[in-house]
Amino acid sequence: MGENYITTREANGSINISEDVIASMVRSAVLDVEGVAGLSNTAGAEIADLIGIRTLTKGIKVQFVDGKIVVDIIITVSYGSNVVKVARSVQEKVLTAVQATTGLEQVEVNVHVTGIAFDK
Repeated sequence: MGENYITTREANGSINISEDVIASMVRSAVLDVEGVAGLSNTAGAEIADLIGIRTLTKGIKVQFVDGKIVVDIIITVSYGSNVVKVARSVQEKVLTAVQATTGLEQVEVNVHVTGIAFDK
């Protein structure tokens, strides 16, 4: 990501927000959701290639597509948690956080659950 920016044009100029800034905020929001064991670093290469994540250890991809922010997140869920409920909570929390942080309303959040984490 590093050099990619989400840019909005304003009357007085443009506003540029690094995708890394949004990814950091997304990471914080995701890890705050009950039932999320962590961002996955074990996703198969096929899934990572499909959504365009270059570094599997990050587990988050942010991009600006057709005027909206698109966030893809790869997570593992804690054993015993309702996977669908956790994924929906991640979507809602990230959506709210990204909209509040950027001021942009058009945000899409895709959650990819790739595993279950068992207690040791």
